[in-house]
Amino acid sequence: MIRKIVLAYSGGLDTSVAIRWLKERYNAEIIAFCADLGQGEDLKVIKEKGLKTGASKVYIEDLKEEFVKDYVFPMLRANAVYEGSYLLGTSIARPLIAKKQIEIADMEGADAVAHGATGKGNDQVRFELTYYALRPDIKVIAPWRDWPFNSRQSLIEYSEKHGIAVTATKEKPFSTDRNLFHISYEGGILEDPWAEPPSDMYTMITPPEKAPDRPVYIDISYEEGNPVALNGEIMSPATLLANLNSIAGEHGVGRVDIVENRYVGMKSRGVYETPGGTVLHIAHRAVESLTLDREIMHFRDSLITRYSELIYYGYWFSPERKAIQNLIDDIQRDVTGTVRVKLYKGNCYVVGRKSPNSLYHPELATFEAEDVYNQKDAEGFIKLNALRLKLRKLKI
Repeated sequence: MIRKIVLAYSGGLDTSVAIRWLKERYNAEIIAFCADLGQGEDLKVIKEKGLKTGASKVYIEDLKEEFVKDYVFPMLRANAVYEGSYLLGTSIARPLIAKKQIEIADMEGADAVAHGATGKGNDQVRFELTYYALRPDIKVIAPWRDWPFNSRQSLIEYSEKHGIAVTATKEKPFSTDRNLFHISYEGGILEDPWAEPPSDMYTMITPPEKAPDRPVYIDISYEEGNPVALNGEIMSPATLLANLNSIAGEHGVGRVDIVENRYVGMKSRGVYETPGGTVLHIAHRAVESLTLDREIMHFRDSLITRYSELIYYGYWFSPERKAIQNLIDDIQRDVTGTVRVKLYKGNCYVVGRKSPNSLYHPELATFEAEDVYNQKDAEGFIKLNALRLKLRKLKI
């Protein structure tokens, strides 16, 4: 028998309805948990709304620094990008939310945990894989796989009938998810992959056509693969990302519109804004270009697809993700230096990089006269590498 349920709660349409529905369905006490990951909402209002909707308690936890330091930064150290475009802003938030949810369930003696993810999406997998990895015996309730509602329109009608305030409307029903790293938009009017998103939809980014006519230059300093300072000013992880979001967002940097392959098997159109994260990804690769050995870099790059899939699919707490992370972090020990980027009208250009651990030697790379590199050595190098190619044409 389920007497107490901890619900991952955002204050949005799905989880607001979930409080009321779970309470009626299970006749259980509902404890709501809302993680402050920098979504920019009035969390006091969300707490009041949760209590008013039927939760006995609403936990609000400020997780911004932990989110950036222990989840976003490790992911950026790995240069993770899913299917060449998506910087995994929603994916990387789910394991932290689920981890804290399990901690609250343990503290409260709850029988079950619940989430508002749909049965068609990736988040259900991400939440539940984390639940089971951290507490194998926990009961999991996924309302979207059980309740009678079959669309967000029906949820809106239910909420209106029961006096539950929601932000989604029938005129603008797309779903959003925001944290300090990004904001996503999907569903509703975005389901036609040919249709351009409405111009008033964007939140974190100024449209490039309205961005400043003058570029801005930023210096980003790295230590062992992590950004630690902007323009020479040392900042905490969350503060650095928030500041960079503001600057990059003003200049229109970090928007992508993609059709991606969900883990459950279907394709989905998603629109994402990741201003600060886009700049950090580009800058990180720039400092790596100076400090990483060629073969180490190429070997690490061969792991990016797999690592990105593990995050997208929900395997943050898997042994294979941890093993890859340990290797990546070992590789990152020399990734220290400063990168200068130029932001202009939606673009981020690397215009300078320097490092105390640089493997770049001007006396070797120069096209001018030098006494270090003997160009005649290249002849034997080429012939040895050509041998296997020549053998294909040689007659025995």
